[in-house]
Amino acid sequence: MDLRQLTPTLAVSPQILPDDVPALAEAGFKVLVNNRPDDEVGAEIDHDAMAAAAAKAGMQYHYLPFQPGQITPQLIADFGQALSGQGPVIAYCRSGNRSTVLWALNQAGRLPEDEILQTADKAGYDLTGVRPLIASLASRKG
Repeated sequence: MDLRQLTPTLAVSPQILPDDVPALAEAGFKVLVNNRPDDEVGAEIDHDAMAAAAAKAGMQYHYLPFQPGQITPQLIADFGQALSGQGPVIAYCRSGNRSTVLWALNQAGRLPEDEILQTADKAGYDLTGVRPLIASLASRKG
């Protein structure tokens, strides 16, 4: 697994397998967020398989599929809800980028734009392309 820490309570990762989930639970993660749509994966790692693995490991599970280019206010809000759960969160998608984008958009208006982009960059994700959206969301939060 390639875990990349964004905050003390949130790590993102490329695709996680059901066999990885027990080790994540043992490492202290309490919440698993799947941002990868089922149409990108086979049945062995779809949301049903991952939900079963999370339940077996005693983790909360959220299936919040993020189709590339299809961000919605509801998806951002639901990701924020998942972050406010029972403890440390691991979120994943194909590369970890979409999970990082959702975190960044959720933080818009809470953290300075530069801090959001620097945090993502330190984790290996270049979010300069979504900076205008971060700024727009921040201005709406006031």
